[in-house]
Amino acid sequence: QVQLVASGGGLVQAGGSLRLSCADSGRIFSSYEMGWFRQAPGREREFVSAITWSGRQRYYADFVKGRFTISRDSTKNTVYLQMNSLEPEDTAVYFCAAGTNVAVRPDYWGQGTQVTVSS
Repeated sequence: QVQLVASGGGLVQAGGSLRLSCADSGRIFSSYEMGWFRQAPGREREFVSAITWSGRQRYYADFVKGRFTISRDSTKNTVYLQMNSLEPEDTAVYFCAAGTNVAVRPDYWGQGTQVTVSS
């Protein structure tokens, strides 16, 4: 059974940083792209960032470029999202996901972790 466990959310002031983590059960990490999505209240879930299984290619939504960095640690079956210069507009539930083309159609979802940025 595939299991993605996200953590690291919390409350931070504007301009602050958080690092999200997503641990995989180990069954898919080495084969799939990993990514992050977010969903703010009243809005649809949107793509944030993705990283290929090799870690060589990384993709970002325009609204996080230069502020967020995605990475993965194969020894820990974990993908990270380092979020800097956070803005109130970044407030959302963040979900990790995995898939062969995760940015377009995730195959697996983790549970969400709440990120709240105060002004």
